[in-house]
Amino acid sequence: MFNVLTYNNISPAGLDRLPESRYKVGPEIENPDAIMLRSFSLHEQSIPTSLKAVGRAGAGVNNIPVDEYTKRGIPVFNAPGANSNAVAELAIAGMLLAARNIVPALNFVNNLEGDEKSISNEIEKNKKHFAGFELSGRTLGVLGLGAIGVRVANSGAALGLNIVGFDPFMSLENAWKLTSSVIPATGIDDLVSRADMISLHIPLNEKTKNLFSKDHIKNIKKGATLINFSREGVVDEAAVLEALDSGALHAYVCDFPTPALINHPRAIVLPHLGASTEEAEDNCAAMVADQLREFLEYGCIRNSVNFPEVVVAPSSEGVRICIANQNVPGVVGHISSVLGEAGLNILDLLNKSRGDYAFTLVDIHADAPPEILERIRSIDGVLSVRVI
Repeated sequence: MFNVLTYNNISPAGLDRLPESRYKVGPEIENPDAIMLRSFSLHEQSIPTSLKAVGRAGAGVNNIPVDEYTKRGIPVFNAPGANSNAVAELAIAGMLLAARNIVPALNFVNNLEGDEKSISNEIEKNKKHFAGFELSGRTLGVLGLGAIGVRVANSGAALGLNIVGFDPFMSLENAWKLTSSVIPATGIDDLVSRADMISLHIPLNEKTKNLFSKDHIKNIKKGATLINFSREGVVDEAAVLEALDSGALHAYVCDFPTPALINHPRAIVLPHLGASTEEAEDNCAAMVADQLREFLEYGCIRNSVNFPEVVVAPSSEGVRICIANQNVPGVVGHISSVLGEAGLNILDLLNKSRGDYAFTLVDIHADAPPEILERIRSIDGVLSVRVI
């Protein structure tokens, strides 16, 4: 029986994938084998000694102290792409909101008073202030061509926009999905200098914090619109505000309200609605539940943000040892030696590394005695060991 502690309301589409015969799931679970969460912050939470995995029903993991979990040999899973359609649709909606000045126009209408004739006269007198522009024929720059960025680029092209894209780390899978009409940019400055609208779809980490800086903003075409449905911290907000105030930017559309942006006449700020659709929540919960189950039951890793992908078909005999370790020379050799000295035959072994860390699955023909597991745990560089 596996114990899964939940934070936030996790969609039944995910929880239903954890059978009651093998899983005890809920917000009051003690000694959890795994944690499932959405936006709840784990930064101030102690790490249970029983914990083997964390699953975030979404793409970003800023609410999880990934480094601390990594040092304990605990994979952190997310659901990349599961909410991509929801975010992409909202990004397209943001372009339309900004292009047609829909928000100030709506506010104007909602504040009208009087009888039908006076309202009609007021509308005719003031509607020119809300005249906008069409998207078709303009250029959209997409920074970040992951699952969401590709959908935005393809949808923009379908609306008649010319698309310029930049992503130095684009995967082959996403490249195949990208419309062939996209023009590659050589860098961020090249992209922003060409685009009438710029849509950001990049993760927030130490390398991307304030990535979209004053230096890039000064190269934006005058009157361009900046759209940010990535994370608040990837943009230098002070530089954006300066560009909005000067008119260098026509508008800034984002999903991250701050005091400086709220009620700014050129900002359209939404309350973090990017993945807030029933479909996205279902998809994210189902995806991360499947990944947690595969890890807990078979030791396989898919879509972990801190450990490599490790997938081995379940063995019909023996047991499986799952080992998280630092990516240093000699660890696998030491593991093999310990098992060999104990007379335990290795049926299959897979070791994969990712940066400073690695994960090893070893199928052996018989149960490993507790003293053997302790010897493996004592190997320099080994972070965690468990048997399935």
